[in-house]
Amino acid sequence: MNVIIIDDEPLARSIVKEYLQSCKDAVLVAECNDGFEGLKAIQQNQPDLIFLDIQMPKINGFEMLELIENPPPVIFTTAFDEYAIKAFELNAVDYLLKPFSKERFEKAIEKFRHQQINPSIENVVETAAESPLQQNRIVVKDGNKIKIIPVHQVHYLEAADDYVKIVSNDGCFLKNRTMSFFEKSLAQFQFVRVHRSYIVNTQLITRIDAYEKDSHLLLLTTGEKIPVSKAGYTKLKEVLGI
Repeated sequence: MNVIIIDDEPLARSIVKEYLQSCKDAVLVAECNDGFEGLKAIQQNQPDLIFLDIQMPKINGFEMLELIENPPPVIFTTAFDEYAIKAFELNAVDYLLKPFSKERFEKAIEKFRHQQINPSIENVVETAAESPLQQNRIVVKDGNKIKIIPVHQVHYLEAADDYVKIVSNDGCFLKNRTMSFFEKSLAQFQFVRVHRSYIVNTQLITRIDAYEKDSHLLLLTTGEKIPVSKAGYTKLKEVLGI
């Protein structure tokens, strides 16, 4: 059983390593200090299990998981966070609340061993997106680099097959999520889904023009033009108070 530990606290990593010694079949293949290192280690080693902290510098544990196409099974190690706990409990993913005992650690390992179906990390990430800490930025892969985009720099989002294209001050990036995911998580920042294929930053709207039957066209301060459906126009009027 190949294992990776991802935690920015050396003491926390050492405790997990110590407890792992009682698992005779566990092989620690990597120990990582942050999500960047963790992402690289997972891609290189394809572990059977990872121990993952949530609150880390650079990118947090949930953001790291979003960047992995097929995340391995995870046992989270975390301090209390109401959104994190909700995410784990709703989706039957085990977690270790710091500080945790060896007995609690061993129970988590046993739960992992006896699970017939791995819990959906996708569902965990979706639920965790309700946290305010998760909503003020978008983390994407840009080639071999990781890009952090503050939401106020996003112009609009566009559906692109199985991805969402994020158009921002720094260019265009693809994210393997759904439009519904972003519609929900960005609503508080006055992003509105104005069309089946478009979510727009309402702060950038400079004009709304009538366009063909029952549709409109948005002009943004950036010069970009976004189609607006009939249903999207209704939502837009509610948000803008017009």
